[in-house]
Amino acid sequence: MGLIRSIFMTELLMGMKLVFKQMFKPYCTLQYPHVRHDIPDGYRGLMSLLRYEDGSERCVGCSLCEAACPSNCIKVVSDEVPGQPLVRYAREYYLDITRCVFCGFCTEACPVDALAMTKVYEASVFDRRDLMFDKRKLYELGEQHLADGKAYLIAHNMDDGTLFPKEGLGDNRYSFPPVDLGEGERPVTVGLTREALEMELSKQ
Repeated sequence: MGLIRSIFMTELLMGMKLVFKQMFKPYCTLQYPHVRHDIPDGYRGLMSLLRYEDGSERCVGCSLCEAACPSNCIKVVSDEVPGQPLVRYAREYYLDITRCVFCGFCTEACPVDALAMTKVYEASVFDRRDLMFDKRKLYELGEQHLADGKAYLIAHNMDDGTLFPKEGLGDNRYSFPPVDLGEGERPVTVGLTREALEMELSKQ
């Protein structure tokens, strides 16, 4: 039997049979980076910061994301909004991507939906210092991938009703009402607008 196998090379023929069987099947390998996967809305990519529709910051500097982070890669420095002692915002926000495990706990802990994960998974750089994201970079990421951030919150049932006001959404989220400045004065939303924040930072 062994002599027959050696003469007719049955193992080789069996291998070639498998090759020809797979040769005419459709390709299953994506030609990355020219072809990319269709990533679902619940994918946990790079984290981003979101704003309200009027441009004001959602983040109130509560540091709940920092407390919920299992890898201690988030640092929040909060401060009072000038002229509004009862209103706070995140003066500084840092995220170390090299330590992030992309668990999404920070987004679940945020009471105002200021955090959302994007579908960005390409974070390869030559310098690890480029993976230290500050507040400005996180807001830029949120503005570039706003649709992904909103879709992520919807997929994880974390919309507070301000992203897509639909019935049934936001039952498990908090809502911070506008700050009442007294009779005759126009209420303002929680946080600073981008222009007001840049003006305050330029004074420091």
